[in-house]
Formats: sequence, C-alpha cells, structure tokens
Amino acid sequence: MYDVIIVGSGGAGLSAALSAKEKTNKVLVISKTYPTHSQTVQAQGGINCVLDYENDSISNHINDTYKSSKQLGNINTIKKMCESAHDTITWLDKIGVPFSRDNQGKIAQRYFGGTKAKRTCYSSDYTGLKIIHTLYDNCIKNNIEFLNEHTLIDLIIKNNKYLGINVYDLLNGEEISLYSKTLIIATGGYGNIYSTHTTNSISTTGDGLAIAFKHGIKLSNLEFIQFHPTALKGTNTLISESARAEGAFLIDEEGNRFVDELTTRDEVARAIQTKIDDGKNIYLDMRHIAINIIKEKMPQEQKLIKDIMKLDVHKDLIPIVPAVHYTMGGILTDVSCETSIKDIYACGEVAQNNTHGANRLGGNSLLEIITFGKIAGRNAAEISLKKEPEITEKKESNTINSILEKKLGKSIYKIKNELSEAMFNYAGLYRTEHELKKLKLLIKKFEEEYKNSGIENKSKKYNKNILDYMELGNLLLLSKLVCESALKREESRGSHFRKDYEQINKEYQRISTLQYIENKHEYKLEESL
Repeated sequence: MYDVIIVGSGGAGLSAALSAKEKTNKVLVISKTYPTHSQTVQAQGGINCVLDYENDSISNHINDTYKSSKQLGNINTIKKMCESAHDTITWLDKIGVPFSRDNQGKIAQRYFGGTKAKRTCYSSDYTGLKIIHTLYDNCIKNNIEFLNEHTLIDLIIKNNKYLGINVYDLLNGEEISLYSKTLIIATGGYGNIYSTHTTNSISTTGDGLAIAFKHGIKLSNLEFIQFHPTALKGTNTLISESARAEGAFLIDEEGNRFVDELTTRDEVARAIQTKIDDGKNIYLDMRHIAINIIKEKMPQEQKLIKDIMKLDVHKDLIPIVPAVHYTMGGILTDVSCETSIKDIYACGEVAQNNTHGANRLGGNSLLEIITFGKIAGRNAAEISLKKEPEITEKKESNTINSILEKKLGKSIYKIKNELSEAMFNYAGLYRTEHELKKLKLLIKKFEEEYKNSGIENKSKKYNKNILDYMELGNLLLLSKLVCESALKREESRGSHFRKDYEQINKEYQRISTLQYIENKHEYKLEESL
C-alpha cells in the first residue's frame, strides 16, 4: 500500500513526486515510457517568471495570462501561479537546472508571445529537456520508486471512493493492481487526436483523461486546442517560439511580413493557416539574426533545421505550418489540484485548473506544470498521512486477453490516421457546425471499425500493438468529446474559432464541462472554480 501513486513522469509528475517525498517515503511513479521521453522535453523556449521588477511586475504577468485566456481563466488560480513563479524558478535553480545566464550571472530572460516584457527564463532552446533531466536526477537521488513501461488501464473505485489502479506491465505482459491512499494523474494531454498534425510525442494519447471520464470524473474545456505557429513543413517538428523571440520573421512567398510574430499563438497560427488555405507557402526567416545569437540561444533549432530539412538558417528560408502543440482542456481541478472524486488529484497538461482558459500564453506551460505539480504532490501526501488504509478490493481485469482474442479487421493504424485527418480538417484551426456534424458521423464510423478490429501480434510480452490498441480507444473517445464541446460552444474565443460564429459571445464566458453520468454525457457551462 502506497501513500501516493503518481501516473505520469513528465515535469508535473516528477515535481509532484519530489514534493510528496518530502512528506512520505511511500511514493510510486508509473511511467508509460521513461521519464526522459516525456512531452515536457518539447517545451524548448522557456518558463515565465518576473525577475526584472523595474520593467515588469507580477500584476503584469497575471494580466497577460488572463488576457490570453480570453477571460476564461480564473484570476485566483492565475494569481497563485504567477505569485509562486519566483519560488518555482528559485527551486529549479537550486536543484540544478542549468539556466542560461546574462553578463551579470543572473538567469537570462527573453521575450515571448503575448507580452511586452522579457519574462521567459531559458536554457538555450533545451529548457524543457534540461528541467526533466534535472527533476529525474533528483528523484533518483531521493530514492523515489519508478515502474517504467507500465500503462494505466483502469482506476479501482468503489462507491465513489478511490482504492487503486490497474496497469499493464509491458515488459512481462501482465495486468497488475496497485493500491494507494491517494492518486495523482499526470498523464499529459490529448494532442494525438491529431496524430498526423502534432508536435507531440506518439505517447501523448490522453489515457488518464479518457479513463477518468469513464469513472464520472468531470472534464472541462476540451474544445480549446492550441496550434503552435511554427512546425517544420512535412515533419511536424517544433521550431520554438524562441526563434521569433530572438527576432525571426514570418513571411509569405513575396517576402512580406503579415502578422506580429509575438502576438498570441492563436492569432499567429490562424494568420498563417489563412495564407496556406489560399495556396501560399509561409516561411520562418532567420537569415538576419547574428550567428553568435543562433549558436548561443537556438542551437537545437539550427540543428533540427539542418538535419531534417537540409537547410541553413543563415542562408535559407524555413518552410513552416501550424501544428497541434498543447491541449488546454483536461480533468477539472481547483487550485488544490483535487478532482471531482476525493483523493484523486490531477496536474500538468492532463488537468484543467482554469489557468490557461481559451489560449495558453507561451512560457506558462512549464511554470504551470512545475508549480501545480508541487502543489498536487504536497496535498496528496498530506491527505494520505491522515487516512487509514482502505480495504483493498482486487478488481479483476481481462483487458489484455480480450484484445488478443479479437479477430483482425481494419488496421488500427489506418483508423488512427484517418481519425487524425478528419480532426484536422473539421475541428482544426477553423470550425463550423456543418463540418463538426460531419466529423461526429466519421468518429462514429471509426468507433465501429475499432470495435471490429484486432491486432496481429498475439504475444503478451512487450507487445506494443496492445498499447497502440488501448491508446486508439482513448483517442476515439476524446475526439468525440472534443467534437461535442466544439459544437456546443457557438462563438469564437481564443484557440476555438467558429466561422459561423466569429465573435466572442458573453453568454459563453464560462468553462465547458463534460461528465459521464448514468451512461450519458452531461454537458454544462459553469463558472470557473
């Protein structure tokens, strides 16, 4: 029996683990892959924090975040994150994150979209990767227990009380039950509903979100999905906002700049997509940036462009397209990170804690996952120490055998690709009622094909096809929920843009919620927590 089980080993999960370990030794982290493979490494550009109080302020950070959220963020939650930012950066610095430094030896900062101040701390353009490696190193130093290559199958809940989880041990091909007093879900976002149009890793499949929904845990704001403006065309490889922060231009085929490169991501991405829809090619122009700046501050960008595109940033224009990068929706939590079921917490991209609202401000994702990861870990551990162990009740699971018994039908990989293309075409940067209803019918068809499909490899041990099959089921459910939420929000706000309702509507200045109750999806508009 553990005090705290954390499912997910990205920045949020590892921060939660370190925070929980300060209170109890009975902490376990479950990782679908390995901690250093997590999506957090894709956060290249930096992490926000006010350090220059002469030219910036915490109130400015709060206002910028709320403005970017299009009035859907909760001021109290945003205030908590922004006011905690200095402590968060100080903690990361103390445990060894190698932040870039200025000439005075202070943590260096750069501009990011949606702000007029240099507020984003960075480690060249490897910020997320450096944070993850440092967090993991500290977890190892603190003897935190890990189960890698274990995938969440289900939650064990009886009479609305959390007891434990069932997981699939990929190495041994077994289903096992694990028990704890509290649970933290930190499984990341659901970007792979757009699997052929996302910068996310292939493991970002919304597992925790889908499983939580099936148990009646309330979800929120699933319609809000952020497209990053700059992914390498034809590859979905992210080119960080740090490039534009250091002066890169966005230009069309005639060499004209057509948008403020450092306005909010939703506006930049839509401006680019509009040009692309008109048959134009769009480029990132870095040719005018000094060589020493690129080498010092954007070495990863330079290498990716050279290795993948065979282009030289000093001489060539870089063809780019928008791609799904971040999902603002998730499991609804309050500022304590607790979900609608007691003793289950959520943090990181899997959670919707009313920080980002309709559009996340660049540089706030790393800040949010670390800040609220620590809060979730502390709160879950403190609650666990006050609880007597529940009587464990083994929940029999035959998930793996049932998958292996299924006969081959349509390829699950073909279904996944067709789902992705349908999501991008009908629920992408632009949406309409007609297209969303068409998408709803397509998802229903994909669900039927999925039910009648199986996998060819019938081995239990280290069978990635089993994992792929389970993930596709989660992606199909979440795609349906995203479609439902997008249909019912009859306005344009932040990353959700309806061509048939192009203006913000004050009636929708509330968060959307979805909950599975008595075999039905219950949709509501509610005030943010």
